[in-house]
Amino acid sequence: MDEKARRTRDLLASFYNTDPAAAGAVPASPARPSPAASSVSPLESINSASFKPDVYMDVLVQQSNLEGLLQGHVKMAAEIKNLDTDLQMLVYENYNKFISATDTIKRMKTNIVGMETNMEQLLGKITSVQSRSDTVNTSLFNKRENIEKLHRTRNLLRKVQFIYDLPTRLNKCIKAEAYADAVKFFTGAKPIFEAYGDSSFQDCKKASEEAMDIVIQHLQAKLYSDSEPIEARAEAVVLLKQLNFPVDNLKSSLLEKLEDCLLNFQNKPTNASIGDISKTFCAYLIIFPDSERRLIELAHALFTNRYETVRETLKERIPSTDLLAILRGLWEDATAIDEVIPEAALPAFSLETTRDIIKQHIATAFLHLQTEISDVLVRTHSTSNEKLEESQLQTAMEKSKIKVSQGCIDLLQEFHHLIDGDTELIVKLKDLIIDWVQEGFQDFFQKLDGHFHLLSGRSKSFSQESNSIDSVQIDKIPTVLVLMLAQLCVFIEQTTIPKVTEDLAASFSGGGARSYEYGPPFVPGEICRLYRSSGEKFLHHYINMKTQKISKLLNKRFSTPVWIKHKEPREVNMFVDLLLLEFNGVVSEVKQILPGLIRRHRHSDSTGSTTSSRSNPMREDMLNRSNTNRTRSQFLENHLAKLFEQKMEIFTKVEYTQESVISAVLKLCLKSLQEFVRLQTFNRSGFQQIQLDMEFLKSSLKEFIDDEAAISFLLKEVNNAAHERCLDPIPLEAPILDKLINAKLAKIKEQGPNV
Repeated sequence: MDEKARRTRDLLASFYNTDPAAAGAVPASPARPSPAASSVSPLESINSASFKPDVYMDVLVQQSNLEGLLQGHVKMAAEIKNLDTDLQMLVYENYNKFISATDTIKRMKTNIVGMETNMEQLLGKITSVQSRSDTVNTSLFNKRENIEKLHRTRNLLRKVQFIYDLPTRLNKCIKAEAYADAVKFFTGAKPIFEAYGDSSFQDCKKASEEAMDIVIQHLQAKLYSDSEPIEARAEAVVLLKQLNFPVDNLKSSLLEKLEDCLLNFQNKPTNASIGDISKTFCAYLIIFPDSERRLIELAHALFTNRYETVRETLKERIPSTDLLAILRGLWEDATAIDEVIPEAALPAFSLETTRDIIKQHIATAFLHLQTEISDVLVRTHSTSNEKLEESQLQTAMEKSKIKVSQGCIDLLQEFHHLIDGDTELIVKLKDLIIDWVQEGFQDFFQKLDGHFHLLSGRSKSFSQESNSIDSVQIDKIPTVLVLMLAQLCVFIEQTTIPKVTEDLAASFSGGGARSYEYGPPFVPGEICRLYRSSGEKFLHHYINMKTQKISKLLNKRFSTPVWIKHKEPREVNMFVDLLLLEFNGVVSEVKQILPGLIRRHRHSDSTGSTTSSRSNPMREDMLNRSNTNRTRSQFLENHLAKLFEQKMEIFTKVEYTQESVISAVLKLCLKSLQEFVRLQTFNRSGFQQIQLDMEFLKSSLKEFIDDEAAISFLLKEVNNAAHERCLDPIPLEAPILDKLINAKLAKIKEQGPNV
């Protein structure tokens, strides 16, 4: 309450003296003021009843200076003026109200003066009407009794006439098949037959009962007739019940007919509609109210079988739009049946089953995509055993990439139809579908990675998929398939997963039905790391497989002949041609599958000594002047030279480029060649044969890679190994070496492109 309102209330109270108890309480005990009054400061008690002017002035003079007193004077004068104004306004306002009230009372007195006369006149008229009404009632009393008696007699005669006419009416109803009217007429006359059927109306009762027997027979025939609609049969049962005919023994046969009807609806849904089924259930509930449990079982069986049919169709890939249309129709049917039998809880059952079916549909779609990708790769495997044309591997690689990328995009478009709409079913399952799609892609990429490992023959157990690739024999895995898998992993990591992540964020954002303790359903970073690791494993696996294949050829070449009895070399050995042929196969595969060169190893990229047996004049002079007595001295010199050579990095990190993979295979094969040479013992001719073969390889391998320093170093190491294992390490003279190499080159040139 503000200050002005409080002041106004106090003024009214003081003017009208509305609180006499408070006014009289002040002089009652002047010596003992109230606790509230005693606690108030003298300066603040000016508006209280216990205000003392002398005390107020003494305190005010003691606590205020002259300027304060002047300000207090001005303030108090203004308050006094305001109080006077407020008091005047209160008096004026109340005065106007009193005048208005007085005028109103005067008008009321004037208006009420004529009302008493009118009321007296009205009372006289009402008394006159009442006396005349009593006179009329007295004069018509006897006639009214006669009229009522005649009316009762007329009604009785109508009833008697109805009873006599009942057999005729019943026969007319039978002819018109108006059995409901016949039952209505007979049940209406039944109380009279029960009272007077054995005396006055015996003939009518007998004729009516004979007619009703015919009606009962017709109703029974209609009840058992398959051609009659279910509504007519239900009406027949109701009429039979009204006639007290026992119909409980008909329940089992009628329910069997209902089962047959539901079975026909399931097999041929076009012959009936769910509306007919709903009306059937409603009619059976009316006919047999205690059959609700059995009807619930039949309804559940009907929808269970229909949903099982949908599950069977999922074994073959069907469009999401078609599946959604089927599920939406089933949901609407379940809702319609639920209006008749809500206790069956069909919408909840339908929602639960629909959720499982959509989840199965999503999982099946991913499985079909994985199978299609596998089929493309397996077809490549089946054709890779034959001689491929130059562009076949590249075409197969592009088909695999398109199948992975476009397959994921097509799946996203298919799944988008499942959440595209605002129907009740989609709204209820939208969050779950989004989570299932994201989880499906996570699981799909993980299983696809395991499937790739299974196709490559690597030991990564995915037992659930072992039956799907029976046509692939692990011991006959082609190396080109492993290389394709490596490149496909890179494509999935760098292209497919970012695209899928972008589309999921655009069309399948939200979800949240998955519990937070399991983390996000789709983690692209984890999938990228998985495929990056698998791609590196496949790439190294390809290099190892190629190296092992070439190493078997080298092992056979060096373990078969007796090197200590080798004849003088006359040409480059045939195994060099086989080795170059294998290298050509590696180059052909790599160039079709891997991208172009990104980093070229030039001669200046490698460090260390690059001098060979031909390019080192000191070495040639030493070899020309060497003999058997100086073999050990040359051996020591070679080892001393190695100590002062700079360390050369031969094996570097393998990259997804043609140059890197070809270089890795060549280096590993030459390293294996060095080890095979170290296991043999050579005579002079055998050592010279190795020298000739290595010199020819040095010029031939330049066509495959640009890292001449590394190749020269490894070939030099092979020569050095043969030199160490030779009993008489006298090399071929340079002119002879050049002559044999030129002869081999001329022979290759003559053979042309057939080589």
